[in-house]
Formats: sequence, C-alpha cells, structure tokens
Amino acid sequence: MLTESFAAAIAEAEKIIAEAPHVQTEQDLTEGYDYLAGSIRASLQMAWAYDRDFPFFVQSTGPYTKMGLDNPDTLYFHAYIREDAEYVVTGRRGSTADLSFQVLNGDYSPVDVPDSLTAFDDRAFDIAADGSFEIRFGPGESGPNYFHLGTGSAMLIVREVYSDWTAEQRGMIRIRRADTTGSAPPMPAKELMAKRYGVAGKMLIGRLRTFLAFPKWFYLKLPVNTMTEPRSTPGGLTTQFSSAGHYDLADEQAMIITVPASEAPYQGFQLGSMWYVSLDYINHQTSLTADQARIDPDGRIRYVVSERDPGLANWIERTGHSRGYLQIRWQRLSRELKPEDGPQVEVVDVGDLPRRLPFHAEARVTPSQYAERIAARQAAVATRMVG
Repeated sequence: MLTESFAAAIAEAEKIIAEAPHVQTEQDLTEGYDYLAGSIRASLQMAWAYDRDFPFFVQSTGPYTKMGLDNPDTLYFHAYIREDAEYVVTGRRGSTADLSFQVLNGDYSPVDVPDSLTAFDDRAFDIAADGSFEIRFGPGESGPNYFHLGTGSAMLIVREVYSDWTAEQRGMIRIRRADTTGSAPPMPAKELMAKRYGVAGKMLIGRLRTFLAFPKWFYLKLPVNTMTEPRSTPGGLTTQFSSAGHYDLADEQAMIITVPASEAPYQGFQLGSMWYVSLDYINHQTSLTADQARIDPDGRIRYVVSERDPGLANWIERTGHSRGYLQIRWQRLSRELKPEDGPQVEVVDVGDLPRRLPFHAEARVTPSQYAERIAARQAAVATRMVG
C-alpha cells in the first residue's frame, strides 16, 4: 500500500503523544491529540510542497498546524530551495510591524537546530513607493537586492509580524526559480507519491520529537516562575531578542510580569502549553502586543497571568494550563537590549493584586469591555487568515 509508511508513522506518533513526559491530566492528552492532528496535516502539506525547482510559499504554521511555540502575531511562510539555483522573490510590503527573511541549511531535529545562513528584514533591500519589491537569492555574490545562498541552503522562511491586529494590513509575496519560469515540472509518477508519503511520515515523527525536546534546551533548565534577561533569539534572527521562562501556578495565584514598553516596532508576550505551542489566541487573551496592551503612566506594561479573571485589561488567560511557557519577543530592533529592558516577575495571590499592582484601579475593565477585546481578536484573526 502506498500509504503504509505514513500510517505506521501516525501510529508511532500517537504513542509519542501518549507517552510524553509532561502528560498528567486528561486535558493534557486531549490537547496532545489535537496537536497530533495539526502535525499530520502540516507534514502532508510540507511533503507535497517540496519542490525546489518550481517552488511556492506555503503557510508553515497557523491556528490548526501549530509548532515551535508559534507566535500568535506572526504569519509564517516557507519555500524549499537549492543552493546552486537562483530564485526571484517579488511582493508588496504591507503595513505590518515587521517583514523578515531567513535561509536555513536543514530541518530542526531532536538533537540539533538548523544553522541560519542568512537573516535580514526589509530594511536590507529597496522597496518602491507603492510597496512593491523584487529581491534575488542565488549562488552569486551578495549585492543590492541580491542575497547569497550559502552551502547547504535548503529553506527560505518569511515572517510577517503584526503589532496592531486591527489596523495593519498583510502584504503579498511570491517566489519563482529564475531558470524554470514559464516551464512546467514533469507529471508526478506513482513512485513520487510513495516517496512523499514516506517523507511526510518522517517529518511527522521528527516534528513531534524535536519540539518535545526543544524546551529542555532553552526553557526547563531555568528556575520556574522566572524569565531570562533579553537575549538574541536562538536561530539567527539578528534583529530579534527574546525573554523566556516557564511557569507553574495554582489557581489562586497570579504572576505579574512588568516590562518597559519598548521603542521597537514589535514587542509581544504570549503563553505556551507544555506541547510547546501557543494557547488559543483567537477566543482568549493568551497573548498581547504592546499595541494591544495597556501601558501604565510610568511607561511599563504589567501583564497579569492567572486562571481567575482579575478584571484587568492586561489579563493573560491561562485557560486551565497550570504549567506552561512564557515568551516575550522584540523585533526589528535597532540596538541590542540590556537587562533593564527586560521583565521583572512576581507571583502573588490573586486577592492581593489591588495592593501589589501599581495603577490597579486605572487598569480595570468590565466584563463587557473584555468581551469586546475578545470579539476584536476573533475578527482580526479571521481577516488576516484570508486576507
């Protein structure tokens, strides 16, 4: 059977989910099976999109294909490439906070992170007055609007990042290989279909094992209920810094995370589950950008992570997750961040928030005001996913 290898991979993947070390509750397992469904879908899509001679951008992750602590504020796209060919990328710059490009030399694995061979944002090339642009990637020397593909170049990743979900508009982007434009690939043979099912199965297993191991490298060795100083994000995104941590909170506890509002075009905070994916950011406020958050008169953002509703604008909903990951990202930076740019963390009882939280009275919101915030999130995600 053509699909036999993929069916075997699904059975192995289900076992990986069921035996994951963090699974303690029925909710953990249910979310794991949901994560598995998205991973199956994504692996099939990636295997069928593997064409380095006639490439196209596909969405790498989204609300139903989550992986790698996906950023709720980002649209991710990727295309497969080869180091000895030239590719033309054209598009129109939208009004989003950041648009960045990265070339990787391999895939993530349970023991390694792929090297970043090239990473830059749209400040590195010319954009016309109408937002249009054309850049090239290839084996030639780097120059204006031309970026060299180093040895082993395998994938081009594009990130389009929103800060104001309601006001910013997504752009457009496409890719073609320069010497195959106007021609067509051969019709796929049965042997290619069998190969793609096999590749999809390997991608599925590798994806699950990798992102169960990934937090051990960067999160779980840190003291619980703390966050790191800002640091250059692992993986080579040169204009991005991040602060990471993991939490373990009782239902009567709240975590206050205080961080200066940055001058960077993008600053965002989110929670992630123990499956190392974002929580439901469409129907719950499990993330906030600086544009979405309330900034206190002293120039600081104070997030309140808790299970119980504290009646505050910057409530970050745990949605039943007593344990999970914390992440702050700054993007499109023009300087390196210092420790004082990073967060301070304090765990308090929810009932003590009025006493422990500066500007508590001013930060209050009514249930109807909070419902309006959720409605705006739902509408914004729906718009950008089909925009």
